[in-house]
Amino acid sequence: MSARRVPLLLLPLVALLVLASCADRAPSPATPSSAAGGDAFPVELRPEGAPPVTIDRRPERIVSLSPSTTETLFAVGAGEQVVAVDSASTYPPEAPKTSLSGLNLDPEAIAGYNPDLVIVESDLESKLADALAKTGVTTLVLPAPKSLDAAYEQFALVGKATGHRAEGEDLARRTREEIGKLVADTPKPDERLSYYHELDPSLYSATSATFIGQVYGLFGLTNIADQGDPEALGGYPQLSAERILRADPDLIFLADSKCCGQNADTVAARPGWDTLSAVRHDRVFALNDDIASRWSPRLVELVRTVAEAVAPRASR
Repeated sequence: MSARRVPLLLLPLVALLVLASCADRAPSPATPSSAAGGDAFPVELRPEGAPPVTIDRRPERIVSLSPSTTETLFAVGAGEQVVAVDSASTYPPEAPKTSLSGLNLDPEAIAGYNPDLVIVESDLESKLADALAKTGVTTLVLPAPKSLDAAYEQFALVGKATGHRAEGEDLARRTREEIGKLVADTPKPDERLSYYHELDPSLYSATSATFIGQVYGLFGLTNIADQGDPEALGGYPQLSAERILRADPDLIFLADSKCCGQNADTVAARPGWDTLSAVRHDRVFALNDDIASRWSPRLVELVRTVAEAVAPRASR
């Protein structure tokens, strides 16, 4: 999760000089103000929580080092412009997956793909942007959004950055509407339900102050991880088994089913967990880890899963 990032190592000066001198990409031809698809360039982007960026011409060689953004690039129709994605970008299947890392950023390895635009989730002290700028490559930082509205804004921004403005705006609108309809159509339980969202078997969780917590908040669920302060520990506290047993959540959502093989049976086998209401009443839900941790258009699938978990608890 984003709460546990590996610091970016500083590259020796000589490496940066070699990187700058060895770039042999031919200069891109001048692009008219109206690019493919009727999108005008240059465009200025102001992503929330990141430095503003100006993209002079429609990017034709994009490297994505953010799994969420990789999904969005393909969703807005920019897939053919993507030449490389990081090792964690598992969707869509046709994405050109490589050994690049979005955590340990390597300017030389990234430059080897001859990009004209690189998209990352985080760039500590702009080290990557500064290094790639020496070769004329633009770096766009798109941090994890703090709200659903911020996620929708990123969809539109990715479209604007890649020459697919209309598609990005349409994706944002459709995702917002689909999620809104799912929430509106879900019967409301007679009593407020509590839940536990598990990130890994060591009992790390996400509070209601996080992006994932806001999804559950759409259905009025109470997060047992809040413990009086949803902002504590960056919103990703490690709970104790005693705390979870004491809270006795009505619903349990497992975002560690793919990575760690967790499911209703493994949860029930934990000491004392067979006494939990969620276990006894078959209310343990295994999520797709990737969908549950990304702010991509597949958010709709996560919201649908939560809606299906909540609906049976309402009176008909």
